[in-house]
Amino acid sequence: MNNNNLTIDSIINMLKTYINLTDYTLITKSFNYVKNYIDDLNTLNDYLEIASILTTVYADMETISASFLYHLLVLEKVSETSLKEEFSSEVVSLSMGAYKLDKIIYSTENDYLVEYYKKVIVGMSEDVRVIMINLANRVMNMRHINRLKREDAKKYAKESLEIVSPIAHHLGIYKIKSELEDLSLKTLKPDVYFDIVEKLNSTKKERDKLINNMTLEVKKILDENHINYEIKGRSKSIYSIYNKLDKGRKFNDIYDLFALRIMVDSEILCYHVLGLLHAKFKPIPKRFKDFIAMPKSNGYRSLHTTVFGVNNTLFEIQIRTFEMNEVAENGLAAHWSYKENRSAATLSSTDQKLEFFKTVIDNYQQKASDDNAYLEFKDEKMHGNIYVFTPKGDVIELPNGATPIDFAYKVHTKVGEEMIGAIVNNKIVPLNYVLQDNDVVRINTSKTSSPKLSWLKIAKLNQTKNKIKSYFVKERKDEVISFGENSLLKYLKKKNVSQVEFFKEKNVSKILKELKCKDLKELYLDLGNNKFSPKTVFDIINPSKQTNVLEKEIKLKNNYDIHVSGISDIHVNIASCCNPIPGDEIVGFITKNKGITIHRKKCHNIKGDRLVNVSWNDQVKNLYLTRLNIYTNDNISHLTDLIGKISSIGITINNATTYINNLKFNYKISLYVKSTADLENIIKVLSKQEYITNIERA
Repeated sequence: MNNNNLTIDSIINMLKTYINLTDYTLITKSFNYVKNYIDDLNTLNDYLEIASILTTVYADMETISASFLYHLLVLEKVSETSLKEEFSSEVVSLSMGAYKLDKIIYSTENDYLVEYYKKVIVGMSEDVRVIMINLANRVMNMRHINRLKREDAKKYAKESLEIVSPIAHHLGIYKIKSELEDLSLKTLKPDVYFDIVEKLNSTKKERDKLINNMTLEVKKILDENHINYEIKGRSKSIYSIYNKLDKGRKFNDIYDLFALRIMVDSEILCYHVLGLLHAKFKPIPKRFKDFIAMPKSNGYRSLHTTVFGVNNTLFEIQIRTFEMNEVAENGLAAHWSYKENRSAATLSSTDQKLEFFKTVIDNYQQKASDDNAYLEFKDEKMHGNIYVFTPKGDVIELPNGATPIDFAYKVHTKVGEEMIGAIVNNKIVPLNYVLQDNDVVRINTSKTSSPKLSWLKIAKLNQTKNKIKSYFVKERKDEVISFGENSLLKYLKKKNVSQVEFFKEKNVSKILKELKCKDLKELYLDLGNNKFSPKTVFDIINPSKQTNVLEKEIKLKNNYDIHVSGISDIHVNIASCCNPIPGDEIVGFITKNKGITIHRKKCHNIKGDRLVNVSWNDQVKNLYLTRLNIYTNDNISHLTDLIGKISSIGITINNATTYINNLKFNYKISLYVKSTADLENIIKVLSKQEYITNIERA
């Protein structure tokens, strides 16, 4: 429908097709309220078009009302307080949510930013209906994108394609996803778009004839078996055709240009119809997909099969129930339909939003490959997020408790390093000020300024702290190298050893190889950072003067959790290959210059005769790292659930990664425990989950 033909009455008539109420005055009231502030007819028509888009996905009255009102907040015509005087808290909350999303300035410069802004959109939305308003607004603007200058239009289309459309996909709203993709392609690659349209039009008559003949054949089969059904020819989106052409396929080889969709009353009938069709038409085995038994993460359920139909033409056929079709078309919005006289949504939108949020978080976690990124993820997940803005309107996502220092480093490391102060909402604040949602933050900088060690106690994010630490490591590197060199030279002087003799080329090569340093500078740096002592370096060249481990002459500190037979004061390391924990049977392995390394008795790395008896002390004070491999029977990620269950019993997680094997999600999780009893408890708790098939200690 052309937006010039839309009226508030036509919107209400659309609502009546799925909401059975006696009073629709909220829609009229909110639209008339907007008209008091805006008299431009074209603008009002745009607002009506957004509302009409929302009716196609069964939006409720509160959502449509908010889709009118939030524009007034964006234009600063009204305040939240004034809206509260006229409308319910629900409508105002949705309006404020849509207003916050509208303030976001997107960037698609790289994959990280694309994922980041998807995450921001979801994180900022207390109610998934807020995202629906944002999607409808995006569709309206894409339909009228010719209003923008060419470069602005391309930027807007790229955002729609890479950030907004995937969110519609996650929510399962096919019609919005598909329209955004097609309109984006039309803007970004008009030649390709119109070439596909021309090819579709040139083959339309032939395709319509084949689809009609196939439909008649299928109807005959279903009628003979007395099945209640509805059947439709399914059109392939232009963007999906482009994707296949872009991968090297020829237009004539895209066989799912010929497609049918069959809707029936029950799940059992879906499989019955599948059997009837396969009995008549030869299927292609590798093209069969059962999304009923294994639904997609966005709730999509359907059977897909490809068969040789009339004239040996390949047809893709989708078989689903009427309810499944509603969800497939409208995603989560299908649950807001007031059909069958329902007076409230059948599913909690908050729960649905949470599920989507988990999906985004899991995807983000799988991209985070190092410990720092994982800690950052854990900060955000466990403590919640806030969203603050730069003076230019760019949104910055931070965990609760974040300070201007975190904000500065999030903007750019250089901004953080040169920061001298912060202004929040036009007021000077101290650097330990705790930022709040929607704060506008300005960072004052000076090229002569530098970070302070005290900032480590103020910063909230591990990422910020690591950047501050890195600065000081870099700044004092020369100082540390000089200190390390002097400490070795002093030790040589103490031992009356000639520097010329000690630093002969063969000696230096031996030292660097033994301690795995690339040059003397790195050796001195490690000495300065106390990675090892001057004595360790000295003993490599002077083994005759090395002390004997078994004669208790190594005076390094024990961690007191482990008793070494016959030795009371020796340096003990925990082997990373087998990660023994209290309760395991253990053995000590004497290592050159590094004391004793503790292994599990069954460890395959235990070889030779340099072994010593060790045992755990009765009172163990430390936590020990262990790793679990968790296998599932599911093709849906449960990482967030696993993290929550482990954390709920007081266990600290060190790292967690996801990998897929045979289309099943598996997990590698490392964590800190006090004993094997802790480990057994974790395995017992996790094993109760139906999706877990096996848990192994790595």
